Amino acid sequence: MIFDFSFILVAATLLTGLIWGIDSVAFKPQRVATANAKGVAPENIREPLLVEYARSFFPVILIVLLIRSFLFEPFRIPSDSMMPTLLDGDFIFVNKFSYGLRLPVLNSKIVSIGDPQRGDVIVFRLPRDPATNYIKRLVGLPGDHIVVRGQNLYINGERVPVEFNGEYTGPGHRGETLGTEHLGNVDHNVLYIPSRMDGEGRDYDQVVPAGHYFFMGDNRDNSKDSRFFEVGFVPERNLVGKAVRIWLNWDLPNAPIWERIGAPIR
Repeated sequence: MIFDFSFILVAATLLTGLIWGIDSVAFKPQRVATANAKGVAPENIREPLLVEYARSFFPVILIVLLIRSFLFEPFRIPSDSMMPTLLDGDFIFVNKFSYGLRLPVLNSKIVSIGDPQRGDVIVFRLPRDPATNYIKRLVGLPGDHIVVRGQNLYINGERVPVEFNGEYTGPGHRGETLGTEHLGNVDHNVLYIPSRMDGEGRDYDQVVPAGHYFFMGDNRDNSKDSRFFEVGFVPERNLVGKAVRIWLNWDLPNAPIWERIGAPIR
């Protein structure tokens, strides 16, 4: 069980629904009978304040819970590990039903819909701290042999093609090396920092276990991802959803970057 905002929503839904339900069954009939005995129209008798609030808030909280749990959930990008695809300050929508419907809090799958695809940008719960959400790009599927040698990525013995496009000129990390990586059916931008040629994460060789996935950030030399012990392989049950669109960008002093608002995530 994960104690996060979903837990608060579930608890609030149950509490308001319980208060409203108990009053409707046990106390409202008594108020109506009393009103009839006094010759007062029942609709003129005011509900207790707690019941009034519960009745008003229950449907609102329930709708928010259903949308966040089964349709779309908003997230804020807190770092530059996914540059240039996602920037610190981007607010995104995550599709919660891409890989199946899960119960809130328990996070157990109740309906299977689709499988994660190589190249998807996915929000997942950190295996060693499920209350923490990470967002990275899916690189390795169960059973894949992943090798990283410097700037080169190999999947099952084949080098993933990268076309280098000169220097990055966008927000943050200006002057670093920009590339286009052809990962499965997805072409996406990646960023390399030549000054970190000998940095941690540039020498990796592992096979992805069954039921797990291997993730990397698009900012390859500035991303804490599956190459590192703190993250490691991510079990299927920890997947939250697929990042699909940027709905706001707000990171002072340069906010907002208008052309990012509404942009799809690829």
